Amino acid sequence: MQRLGARRAVAAVGAVVITLAIAVPAAAGGGYRVGTFFDGLSADSSNPGGMPPGVVNGPCRPSSAHPYPVVLVHGTFANENFSWQALAPMLANAGYCVYGLNYGATANTGGRYYAQDFVENSAQQLASFVTQVLAWTGASKVDMVGHSQGGMMPRYYIQFLGGARYVHTLVGLAPSNHGTTANGLTTLGSFFGSNEYQFEGQVGCPACGEQIAGSPFMQKLNGNGDTVPGPNYFVLESRYDAVVTPYRSAFLTGPNVLDVTLQDQCPTDLTDHVGIIYDPVTLQDVMAALADNTAAVAPLPHPTCSVVLPVASG
Repeated sequence: MQRLGARRAVAAVGAVVITLAIAVPAAAGGGYRVGTFFDGLSADSSNPGGMPPGVVNGPCRPSSAHPYPVVLVHGTFANENFSWQALAPMLANAGYCVYGLNYGATANTGGRYYAQDFVENSAQQLASFVTQVLAWTGASKVDMVGHSQGGMMPRYYIQFLGGARYVHTLVGLAPSNHGTTANGLTTLGSFFGSNEYQFEGQVGCPACGEQIAGSPFMQKLNGNGDTVPGPNYFVLESRYDAVVTPYRSAFLTGPNVLDVTLQDQCPTDLTDHVGIIYDPVTLQDVMAALADNTAAVAPLPHPTCSVVLPVASG
């Protein structure tokens, strides 16, 4: 679950534009400029309903080296244009077919905010989008990279909507896989209703209540285990995540799972919940995870470390 301070006005989910020509992924090392956190802020302000450079959202022919198109899934209150100004260009430049959707707008917020709807509804949107991506590309499966709610919500699609047969790899960046205590602040919701889940729904963000640790949704999602056979699961999390708390609640247990605490790789990486999507260490891990086309999770190579400050990781 992602909060970027006060709620920002974002555009309603627009219709996907289908291009007439079949796109060919950009050659490795060229094409799009890789953006920063500040580019994400600028894009969010100027075009919150848009897509970052590198996203195709139309016909694209995957290469033999990267046979699975990549679907990027943003977090709560965020959007594609804010979240993926770095990763989308990186993937496109490396030769991937890249896709993204803004999901989860709700009627009671005038369609101005994303990823607030019930997670179940957002997962239905994702399912429809994956069907379209497979039609555009002719691929048998997709890879997914999701941040926060966007790293958790695809698991509902995988487990309950038949997505296991269509997802090769799911990479979660600070995902809310077992909900969050928000450092204990979620209990304050009880002052506004009979329980915190009701409170979050009343203020227009059903997904917020569903992402609270111990919620009925979380009990259903994880009641029969964290994973199902088929997909590979990578979880990348920061010890300094103050939104998904405790930070280890992001991790999964099961076969074909690799949980990575970034500071175990690079102690000088201080990235947090928001900054992780622009963190250079995380981005190296994502690219390595997606480059593995095997049917089993492989260890990630050690990334090149650097000093990374919170939030403005790029």
